[in-house]
Amino acid sequence: MIAIFGPTGVGKTEVAIALAERLRADGEDPVAISADALQVYDGIQILSGAATEEQCARLEHRMIGVVPVAESFSAGAYSVLAHAEIDAALAAGRRPLVIGGTGLYLRAALAELDLRPPAPEARARVQRALTAYGPEALHAELARRAPAIAEAIAPADGRRLVRALELLDSGIEPPPAPGGDSQLWATDTRHPTLLAGLVMDRDALRERIDRRVDAMVAAGAIEEVKRVDREGVSSTARKALGFEELLRGDVDAMKAGTRRYVKRQLTWLRKLPGVEMIDVTGRTPEDVAGELHAMIGDG
Repeated sequence: MIAIFGPTGVGKTEVAIALAERLRADGEDPVAISADALQVYDGIQILSGAATEEQCARLEHRMIGVVPVAESFSAGAYSVLAHAEIDAALAAGRRPLVIGGTGLYLRAALAELDLRPPAPEARARVQRALTAYGPEALHAELARRAPAIAEAIAPADGRRLVRALELLDSGIEPPPAPGGDSQLWATDTRHPTLLAGLVMDRDALRERIDRRVDAMVAAGAIEEVKRVDREGVSSTARKALGFEELLRGDVDAMKAGTRRYVKRQLTWLRKLPGVEMIDVTGRTPEDVAGELHAMIGDG
């Protein structure tokens, strides 16, 4: 398997397509599997930067638009579907190319992670308590019920406090590190995998992000967001990068939010074990694909 990870706007899809062309020239039949938390949703393909119809015609993509936008989804549910797609591809003699910018989803695709299931009813109760009493009160409750877990969570971190308490309320033991982060950097993968991390000069990436957002808006991202907002969108899909900003028509805020998200993606990238870093600044997708292709040969 080949996994290609990198920040938003770095050009992962085009590199994968160029690599697929080289693999087909070798007689292979590659298939792309998206490892993205929002591209799984049907209805926000423009906003999530999913592969276009033209790109899918050049390289078959799986795990795009497979969940109704009104439904909630989780990394645990994703791992089940992604593992099935990967195993089916390998059984058919195809090479999976796992492509994404969501670190947790990438690891969920490549490895066996102990991902706790979502607990929507318990989450709603704890979320109401957070709104009513604030994160410090939740932290105090967590410290009483699970001191070791509470020590690892900042008293102001409402999101992680809600997650830990919802699991406890559902009779599920929270992982030692909130969100299961302790597992995410394990070197074990389900299948032999070449993991490539694409990086780019900061200023060049910033320019690409701005052009990418402008292209999304030109392609109808604002109309897309308004449509699914009218028709009904889940809380998890609503977290799509730029959703709320474009709902307000604030394109500059989406650009700023994307740049902040890229910093988090780069943090994930630096933590990935065994990653082969590739600087794509000033290079064509074909050139980068050639380097990846050579790595496969060397392996």
